Amino acid sequence: MNSLCCHSMAALRTHIPLPSPLSVSSSPRRLFSKTFSSSFSSSNAVLNLAAEHYGSLLFQYGPSLRRGRPPETPPSEESGAGVASPGFIDRTNFSRVFDVAALRVPAEECSTLEHRLRGHLLNWPRVRNVARVPGDDVDPELRRMLRDAQGDGGARLDSLAARADGKPVGEMSTLCPVLYREKLVKEFNCRGYLKFRNLAKMSRPKKKKVKSKEAVDRESKRIRKNEFATVQVVGEVEEEDEEDLSGLLGDDFRRLRWRGPTRLLLLDEQYATKGVDELPEAIKAVLHDHTCQSRLSAFELVQCQVTLSYDYWQMNELLEALLPEGIIVPSGFETVGHIAHLNLKDEHLPYKKLIAQVVLDKNRPKIQTVVNKIDAIQNDYRTMQLEVLAGNHSLVTTVVENGIRFQVDLGTVYWNSKLATERQRLISTFTSSDVVCDVFSGVGPIAISAAKKVKYVFANDLNPNAVEYLERNIVVNKLERKVEVFNMEGRRFIIAMFASQRPYSITQVVMNLPNDGAEFLDAFQGIFRNRPRAGCTMPKIHVYGFSKAQNPEYDFQERINVVLCKEAVDVETHRVRLVAPGKWMLCASFVLPEGVAFEEKAVYTL
Repeated sequence: MNSLCCHSMAALRTHIPLPSPLSVSSSPRRLFSKTFSSSFSSSNAVLNLAAEHYGSLLFQYGPSLRRGRPPETPPSEESGAGVASPGFIDRTNFSRVFDVAALRVPAEECSTLEHRLRGHLLNWPRVRNVARVPGDDVDPELRRMLRDAQGDGGARLDSLAARADGKPVGEMSTLCPVLYREKLVKEFNCRGYLKFRNLAKMSRPKKKKVKSKEAVDRESKRIRKNEFATVQVVGEVEEEDEEDLSGLLGDDFRRLRWRGPTRLLLLDEQYATKGVDELPEAIKAVLHDHTCQSRLSAFELVQCQVTLSYDYWQMNELLEALLPEGIIVPSGFETVGHIAHLNLKDEHLPYKKLIAQVVLDKNRPKIQTVVNKIDAIQNDYRTMQLEVLAGNHSLVTTVVENGIRFQVDLGTVYWNSKLATERQRLISTFTSSDVVCDVFSGVGPIAISAAKKVKYVFANDLNPNAVEYLERNIVVNKLERKVEVFNMEGRRFIIAMFASQRPYSITQVVMNLPNDGAEFLDAFQGIFRNRPRAGCTMPKIHVYGFSKAQNPEYDFQERINVVLCKEAVDVETHRVRLVAPGKWMLCASFVLPEGVAFEEKAVYTL
């Protein structure tokens, strides 16, 4: 039985009965053909048919694109419909409707009931258990109209004002002038300002700045993004014997019994088709207690429709529904400032625009640009060829790492946010008396961070664009007096630093060039050959590299010994990260052997 059940669930995604002329080989996730040339209308039809087919099947708890049904009429202007410029995705086709039951309760008792019934509520991710619908409260403008100029409500409007505020009629008491004045001071609201003009002047809010059109558009989009779940009560019957108050209170109050301010408590899905008598005894007991304690607790069980829009679904859920069957959904990306850096595989390339649009929609406003690496790093500058897939085309961004700001242009310089932890680990080994020499500094993630701690830093890079941003970042972080910048080839820089008579003796050397950083170690041969042994302090070298060997530590140390032509002792090897299956990035730290530094014949000279 178990094997049969597992087999049926495994075949659930690959066998979908679709009416002709749709192909039987289509899958619930296959919205685009393999040639990626079919129109989006036919793809949306497949999505809707798949959603209808899966609506009657049971999946895990919570909403799903397969379980919900599409709305009968397309919603007017979804919140996500205006986020991106050209539409690769029809966002209206991702709206799903779910039938749930709800308890209509007085607003003042909603919080208590929610706490006591939390085990029986809907409890969906990113959906509130308390819902509001049109007509559950009095409009604030109308509420202000129910009070006279003095703010006490007036005798003729006391009853109506009390019902608008959710207070029991007949329990209002008139305060004496002294208590009324203290009440106004405590409330400190608009009614108190009429009595105490000084308080109004002292507490007047500051003049608001006029927002630009772009700021207003961003704010409106951000507000609409939170409205991805809408609740609508279905099957509500108008009462013929009630007076039509639509002219006074609005169309939401047309011939419906006004109960005062109310809220909806969304119940679990299992109660969607059950009546009051079929509810669990725990819910009945709670509701009975509240009915006995307050005469305002006039509750009722109503049927609701919860509509979840495109903005509700997370990135992996959308991509799983959109990509064809058998393609692994890309789940992660590197973030560099406002840029999302994808590393798509060959199977993802036909759908790269689609993937980028979903990534952009689901990570706004933090992410504004989505790029993909076209080719591996092969040039001497360690720059990557990037293709902008979605968003704006600006590759200049600002990265904040450990409280330090770095300006980066991903199109011309190298940056890797995944090495932030390793950089912090390396800098933690430095002391305040150290002098650091960063041979391949880039824009300065190690050099500038170390300058906050050590005595002095010499930073170098071969890429002139990286040197330009390095100098800019030094100024931004106010470290001009502690960092000296060079634009030289790595070996020439090492020889120049140790050959010159500088006031600071270099104690730490960082060589962060994993591809072939170990090959530059031969520049250390004979760097102290013209100096007396007594006055020289051997620097500690930190070199990075890759290894695919079964024992990567041993392999990396052997490569270091071959380049130095001497055996380095006390080598501390640290595994940084697994960059690919079977390929490790390592950091080897060791003190430069005296036999290498005082070699009579140097391999390289200035």
